[in-house]
Amino acid sequence: MSVGLLAVVDDILTAALKASAKSAGVVIDDAAVTPQYVHGLTPARELPVVWRIALGSIFNKFVIIIPLALLLSAFAPWVLPWLLIIGGTYLCFEGAEKVTEWFGVHHAAKDDGPRDEKKLVAGAVRTDLILSAEIMLISLANLDPDFGLWPTLGALIVIGFGMTVIVYGSVALLVKIDDIGLRLMKSPSRQVRRSGARIVMSMPAVFRFISIVGTVAMLWVGGHLVIANLAETFWHAPYDLVHAATEAVAAAGPVVVWLTDTAISAVFGIILGLIVVVVVTAVSRLRTRDQSKVDAH
Repeated sequence: MSVGLLAVVDDILTAALKASAKSAGVVIDDAAVTPQYVHGLTPARELPVVWRIALGSIFNKFVIIIPLALLLSAFAPWVLPWLLIIGGTYLCFEGAEKVTEWFGVHHAAKDDGPRDEKKLVAGAVRTDLILSAEIMLISLANLDPDFGLWPTLGALIVIGFGMTVIVYGSVALLVKIDDIGLRLMKSPSRQVRRSGARIVMSMPAVFRFISIVGTVAMLWVGGHLVIANLAETFWHAPYDLVHAATEAVAAAGPVVVWLTDTAISAVFGIILGLIVVVVVTAVSRLRTRDQSKVDAH
């Protein structure tokens, strides 16, 4: 491999790493959301279902999202901020729904019946389409616009493949780690059995923690996306507030600046998300009431 080609590959990998760092919150959320789709399946079907969802995610990224994102960035770049606002608002809505569920507000009927693998894979792939679009659009927005078409494509391919491996590798480990614990509990060694029991007992708390982190990440990332892209379109006030707050704490160091930015974005995200939840709930109730009237007649 020539020195010039090595330099190009190094540039692509470096750009991919920097651009993907901004989408870390969505990646955490993706990893936190996906295990719910294999909950209730037999252990033998968990990994095959995760694999099918991962293949769907690869299709989403490489066949739908990346080509569409490159076309829009080339011919209609003004659309991208609006897409990010819509995507960010959706993340805020999802995060706010989860927060309200913590306080006993349920938004959907619980399905305790047998699970249809085709339906749950289709549902997971649809959710992944939204989250993957956020990951790839955030990454594209953070790549140098003068990077060139082919290096940009190369960076997006690296990001798409890397994020898929990270997310679904983590999901596969999470859904099987309790089985690992159960196997350790059958060991002749008392110490190993204790370790296995601790793993099994800790998994519910681990999943709760991941769910909380994923929800906070959705609110933070969604709020930040909306704030930043509103400033790119028509409303600067939220961005100016964040900028003023981070400037005020700049002397305290980059960690405090990041925490301040994150906190304001998360607060903005929960407020926006709750507004959308109220609107969606009201519309849903009106539709249900209208449908009841039609059925009564």
